[in-house]
Amino acid sequence: MHTPMFSLEVFPPKRNAPVGTIYDTLDGLEGLNPDFISVTYGHGTHTDRTATARIAHTIRNEYGIPAVAHLTALYSDKAKVDEALDMFEQAGVEAVLALRGDYIEGEETVGVFKHASDLVAYIRERKPELKVFGACYPEGHYQAESLDQDIEYLKVKVDAGVTHLISQLFYDNDDFYRFIDKARAAGIDVPIEAGIMPVRGAKSVRRMAERNASRIPEHLAVILDKWEGNSEALRTAGIAYASQQIADLVAYGVDGIHLYSMNHPASTRRIWHNVQPLFGE
Repeated sequence: MHTPMFSLEVFPPKRNAPVGTIYDTLDGLEGLNPDFISVTYGHGTHTDRTATARIAHTIRNEYGIPAVAHLTALYSDKAKVDEALDMFEQAGVEAVLALRGDYIEGEETVGVFKHASDLVAYIRERKPELKVFGACYPEGHYQAESLDQDIEYLKVKVDAGVTHLISQLFYDNDDFYRFIDKARAAGIDVPIEAGIMPVRGAKSVRRMAERNASRIPEHLAVILDKWEGNSEALRTAGIAYASQQIADLVAYGVDGIHLYSMNHPASTRRIWHNVQPLFGE
């Protein structure tokens, strides 16, 4: 266990991509020894739950790293959740990250689990021994009226049984510190990991920021404008930016760092090389 915690996130290959690409990613991450690796879960009515379970099994049994499996609520009924939970149990998953999931245009939601807190409560009922993680939004969920309102909903989710939170990406640490202060004042006392997504492309940063209502601070905007046309330079600047974010967060005393690796092990390794001395074992 690192102090603070250090964890990574990977996602299953796309349906038309070779299955072996996930092994390339995991092999590339070998030696980093994160406290856990989370595996994303597609959302929608046609989600293949087996891919998440297979990768989690590989992480746990072939690489010896605890695995956390994502599970989304909006397009799942109780039977689908039960099936997924059984798969995860057989795969050796130690925790589930319970998410509401995004609405998909043209698909009808099931209507059983309208909020992540509904899914959390159901998992607690079905698998009481399973750890349940949740997501949080340092700048507030894009559908919330305010950060304060979003934290009220977050407290409901924690009270339903979440014991560990992972934040959505953010690019200004001051936003995260303000959120932490408000969350603690609201009585949320579970560990909260800071979610860091390294900059790889200017368009993807702007797209993700717009999608998640995340603010791009001026000092990052300058970097994007300077090297938007030079992908190698921008990746290098992104690694430096993420490393500096992490150094500042660790100095502040955060509970943990969750690095969104985006299945790019080379960038992940470079960031870990930069910050590893800041973490104790």
